[in-house]
Amino acid sequence: MSSEFKQILIENKKILAVKNSNSLEDAISSSSKIIFLLSSDICSIEETTRQIKASGKLCFIHLDMIQGLNTKDNSAIDYLRDNTFADGVITTKSQVAKYAHKVGFLVVLRCFLIDSLSLNTTLKLFNETFIDAIEILPGIMPKIIQKLSKKSSIPIIAGGLISDEEDVEIALNSGAIAISTTKLNIID
Repeated sequence: MSSEFKQILIENKKILAVKNSNSLEDAISSSSKIIFLLSSDICSIEETTRQIKASGKLCFIHLDMIQGLNTKDNSAIDYLRDNTFADGVITTKSQVAKYAHKVGFLVVLRCFLIDSLSLNTTLKLFNETFIDAIEILPGIMPKIIQKLSKKSSIPIIAGGLISDEEDVEIALNSGAIAISTTKLNIID
């Protein structure tokens, strides 16, 4: 599915990130083919992912932000695999990402680039086979996106602080394959 996912990213460069249940309906109605679910809880995650999948969109759950879910062991990933309709997961933890990939999820590894150490750590991750895409935050760093995109064939998604079409254009022209944003007006 990884090559299919990459193709979907190439064809649909804008990913809508949903921060709360109030914006879920707008996300489902949007033209975005991929939804990043950035918040939910263990009680509603099954129904939320069901709604997203029923709309024909790919659904990614941000593991680190689901209330009531402890990703310190693999049982949380197994629970999501068996009880949700998610296609993939987003996480900042490489060990969690590795197990999620092993059980069949697409994996977006989210990396916060705050200094040269975090940049070097991210560069090392480009050789990992369990990552389907890397989301770089903040997504408004054209020089860094360009540097990273030249190092690997893993798709780069620019996220965080993408607030208008100019940000989208700069990120995509710098080498990001897609962007993620909570701004519905940028998607449609």
